[in-house]
Amino acid sequence: MAEIINGKEIAENILNNIKKEVENFDVKPTLAVIIVGNDPASKVYVKNKIKKSEFLGFNSILKELPEDIQKEELLDVIKNLNNDKNVNGILLQLPLPKGLDEKDFLDEISPIKDVDGFTTYNSGKLFKGEKPYSIACTPKGIIKLLETKNINLEGKVAVVVGRSNIVGKPVANLLLQKNATVIQAHSKTKNLPEILKLADIIISATGKEEFIKGDMVKEGAIIIDVGITRNKNGKLTGDVDFESVYNKVSYITPVPGGVGPMTIATLMENTLELYKLQKGIK
Repeated sequence: MAEIINGKEIAENILNNIKKEVENFDVKPTLAVIIVGNDPASKVYVKNKIKKSEFLGFNSILKELPEDIQKEELLDVIKNLNNDKNVNGILLQLPLPKGLDEKDFLDEISPIKDVDGFTTYNSGKLFKGEKPYSIACTPKGIIKLLETKNINLEGKVAVVVGRSNIVGKPVANLLLQKNATVIQAHSKTKNLPEILKLADIIISATGKEEFIKGDMVKEGAIIIDVGITRNKNGKLTGDVDFESVYNKVSYITPVPGGVGPMTIATLMENTLELYKLQKGIK
């Protein structure tokens, strides 16, 4: 029977520690969030990020921009936030509306204000095994979940299902830095069930509803389920068929309440770390 890794509880501990630390600052960290257009899901995410930052005692700036904004106008918004010494972290909410390519904008964010860790500078540092200013939030949260359970990653076979720049690639690099043996699977991978059976640790981030079944994992495996979809009955589910693997694996994250809360907690942690870096606070 698996031990459930309670991401919600772990995230709350991280946030409470941040809140206590921020109480001692005369000048509070400032997080600026840019949202373009009217995507309903993005609006909910942004609202939650602003609400959480204010709960922690951060200052927040919300830039709500129209869907038909011109490229140069958005670049100017980013440039002005880069130049604002009171702003410590900048987040550009993705996805952007059609006609705007995120590649044109993410690298315009100053790396030392890049709370998402998406700039080429920060992701490149991570790829090279060097210390970036910030690490992408979800991968950073995943490693924290494993560390909280004192799971030694050295020598473990870790299969990462997914190769996105947001989760799959950075978490693979973080696992390599912990001396895990990493297999990166993706939509073109052949014989995925056989590969999954090799895994001591499975990290799945595909958004394919419950496609990993109990007969695809080995006894005692550790599962971190990043995927989240809403099934035909309206229930939130992950990439993993929770019921069929539960009695077989050693640890598993639930959906919801696993990786999700860690993403926003590490976003706030990144904001605090960038603030301290900019202020020279150890």
